[in-house]
Amino acid sequence: MKKNLRNILALALGLMTTVSFAQDMNVDSRTRIDMGGEGDRMSTSQRITVGTNWGGENWGIVLSSDVNYTTNDGTNASMLGSNLNANVFEAYATTDLFGFATMNIGRQALQYGSGNIIGQNDWNANRKTMDGMTFAIDNDLVGLDLGLNSASGDNASMGSLDEMWLNASKASGDWSANLLYLSQSVNDGEANTWMGLDFVYSAMGGQLDLNASYNTSSFNANDGAGIVDGDMMDISGTYNVSDGMSLTAGMNSIGESGYAYSGLGNMQTTYGSIDEDGLEVSETFSGFDSNGNLGMLGPNDENLYIGGTYNMGDFSLSATMHTITNTELEGERKVSDITVGYSLNDNAGLSYRMVNDDNGGEGAETLFNWLTLTVTP
Repeated sequence: MKKNLRNILALALGLMTTVSFAQDMNVDSRTRIDMGGEGDRMSTSQRITVGTNWGGENWGIVLSSDVNYTTNDGTNASMLGSNLNANVFEAYATTDLFGFATMNIGRQALQYGSGNIIGQNDWNANRKTMDGMTFAIDNDLVGLDLGLNSASGDNASMGSLDEMWLNASKASGDWSANLLYLSQSVNDGEANTWMGLDFVYSAMGGQLDLNASYNTSSFNANDGAGIVDGDMMDISGTYNVSDGMSLTAGMNSIGESGYAYSGLGNMQTTYGSIDEDGLEVSETFSGFDSNGNLGMLGPNDENLYIGGTYNMGDFSLSATMHTITNTELEGERKVSDITVGYSLNDNAGLSYRMVNDDNGGEGAETLFNWLTLTVTP
């Protein structure tokens, strides 16, 4: 505990020293109380992000850190004790390359398109970042981002990792599109690849928004099966009834070979289980605990979702109902997700979120409840 406090104080002192030369400073605090489970969970997590950036006309440096503290009342045996840690969230240098592109080097929080392949996953205490170099070219024709990352472990068990990604984005009038390609090689083996295309079109003078996302994966299964190709499609429409009210309906579907979710995205990275005969069975696990969203779906799964949002001054309400079925299996799984928010003042907001997952009728329902206070000076 003393060591953790010492590290936090040293980090804070470094940031305070830096701020005296900085052009901008930002602070964000989020306190979340987890009241889920079967009434046996009372875990409180707080994340404070302190960041600063400074620079000149053609260069800059960005630095931010997360201080996380989690405690609980000890009623859940799997969540005993408290945890305190400090992490570097972002730390990178940026510079202009001859007026042609921008180069960033270091740890960066990136999100492209839907964030399914590369995203920040802001729900986590330890948010996802990328360590490497990015080159951004922004012109009237198309925006291009090239990223490179290469890392090797300090022991044989960690191995090596090489990543390369290319993102192209374009917006014009009522539409926008984003195309992302990611290649990943682990231990100099066969490359895993992902490709995602996101398209948004605004119709009826902005009253109707149409969204389409198609993602493919080519993943080395490491079980002797070789490379497995998968795909996922998500199509939705949002109707803006008024300035403060909207309705959304959509369908997310997984191909017959499944879809290998990227560990760099906003979803959890494993699904499936082994039955008593040692055979892999398709089974969907909730990702609300770790990612704050529904999580991964398995082969031939289809998720029909419908929801809406309502904002009236300082008060907001959102609700979504998911119905998950499988084209090859019987039964269905229903998940309801409701959030109520209230703006306390210009700098603070309070929200309560409740999720009910019936787990497809197999066993007891799973309940998630979070009370979150967000403060931004």
